[in-house]
Amino acid sequence: MFASRRHLVDCARKQQELVHKRSTLPPIYSEPLTDDDQKILGLSLSQVASECNAHTIAPKAVLHVYGKRALMAHDATNCLSDFMIRDAERDVPLQRPLSGVVISIKDCIDVAGYDTTLGFSARTGRPAETSAPLVRLLQDAGALLHVKTAVPTGLLSFETQSDVFGETLNPYNPAFSPGASTGGGAALVAYQGSIIEVGTDIGGSARFPAAYCGVYSVKSSVGRFPAHGCVQCMPGLEASPTVTSPLARTLDDLREFWKRVVEMQPWLYDHTCIPLPWRPVDFVLSGRKPRWGVIWSDDIVPPSPACLRALREAVDSLRRAGHEVVDFTPPPTLDGLKAGFQLLFGDGGIALHAPRRPGETMNGAQRSVQLMLSLPLWAKKFLASMYRLLSRPEGRNEAWATLLETIHPMTIAEEHVQTVAREAFKEAWHKAWRDQGIDFVLTVPHAIPPVPRGGTGTATLVSASYCFLFNILDYCAGIVPVTYVDEALDRLPADFKQGREYQNMNDIARGVYSLYDPSGMHGLPLAVQVVGQRLEEEKVLAGMAEVERALWDAGHGFIAKEF
Repeated sequence: MFASRRHLVDCARKQQELVHKRSTLPPIYSEPLTDDDQKILGLSLSQVASECNAHTIAPKAVLHVYGKRALMAHDATNCLSDFMIRDAERDVPLQRPLSGVVISIKDCIDVAGYDTTLGFSARTGRPAETSAPLVRLLQDAGALLHVKTAVPTGLLSFETQSDVFGETLNPYNPAFSPGASTGGGAALVAYQGSIIEVGTDIGGSARFPAAYCGVYSVKSSVGRFPAHGCVQCMPGLEASPTVTSPLARTLDDLREFWKRVVEMQPWLYDHTCIPLPWRPVDFVLSGRKPRWGVIWSDDIVPPSPACLRALREAVDSLRRAGHEVVDFTPPPTLDGLKAGFQLLFGDGGIALHAPRRPGETMNGAQRSVQLMLSLPLWAKKFLASMYRLLSRPEGRNEAWATLLETIHPMTIAEEHVQTVAREAFKEAWHKAWRDQGIDFVLTVPHAIPPVPRGGTGTATLVSASYCFLFNILDYCAGIVPVTYVDEALDRLPADFKQGREYQNMNDIARGVYSLYDPSGMHGLPLAVQVVGQRLEEEKVLAGMAEVERALWDAGHGFIAKEF
């Protein structure tokens, strides 16, 4: 009872603290945007840094503009978890690679003097004593860190909601989620409330929000981008570590940010970083067009008509531009998920729920995983056998049954067995990539467009397979916005549920498709995922540029909405 009351008190105190911080900001942040402000918003990241270093624009002027936009974004979407504007107003060094560049930080990354909550009330009122190495690097590079962004309780979710901060909404349609645990940052970037958001990704946590909010992101391989000082939702997990991943409103800004951070030699700041300098890749200058392999379905949840149309537009545009695009046959996704999910939840979910107080809300996706973990193994095996026995047509629920009977708390010896299985899966992928002779894999980020509010439990974390797959493999993966949902083009057939495709779907897929509503989703962003192999971040960014160029040449370029 005491812990439950403490939870309510700390949530209220944190919310009052945010209201107070906002109310004491200088009046300029509440003033309307001026013509000069609009000009600053039209500058790219490289232009902002150049103008500030040339003393033609003051860094504070840039901060004022993006501070105004951040407050507007927060009023519209509830995307912020803390205000750091007062500290950002202090004089910053110039003649630096990120001079005047305004950057937001996800609320799981330590910034000295500010809470790192992960959406838990128990973590409020406990400001970090030291900043993460990446934060120190950004400050040394001249960046302005102005806000922290909202996250869901415990991070793992398709929605961004907590008792501490409330619910973050999709800027394109408030009836839908901005996506996963970096949803606050994606909503902010889409609203032009920040030039760059520094988010994280453990199974799509940066890529889902980028796709849902029409912005760009690249998930790195482990060790390429500074990640120490980022508090993991499951601390100590090495089998599927969290990677720090930036988001940006334009691909040019994302590429420039990546380049400038790596050129700051992040391995001198963060002991977990690999000392690997920036390696430029430019397919235009080289005169070589890359070869693309397409994954049309992961054989667990087939892409909805809207997501499939976005993937086809990207494929058709690449082919028209002279690229060779072939179907890619990967090793069975289920093999990777079996090892990946067991390693992710091998402790039975103890670390994930340790900070949670009695009465603190658990999102639907976490509840479904916790229920699965709490069942004794014999009960799960029995349920799995029933799924196999009663499912018609035969084999329809094999994937769901397999995951059900394998996700359970493990001994250290069992974890070692799954680590070996994961490495065998990586080896099979490496061989398939080499044998089929591709540069990139192209696929969807998720089977449906943005999840409607309250839908994370129905979707379940199992449906994150299109993104989680590349965390298991430790491959680089980037998000490129392509188009928007069109209710006329993206409808399911009237007799869809009587058709063979639906009848053959497993229960996971049927649950996901129950959320698919092209009429309600009309106008929401759609994206594709560009995947490269381990430590190929520069190449993935170059591949994303090829996709974007091909789309524009084909007359299908993505135009982000102005809010």
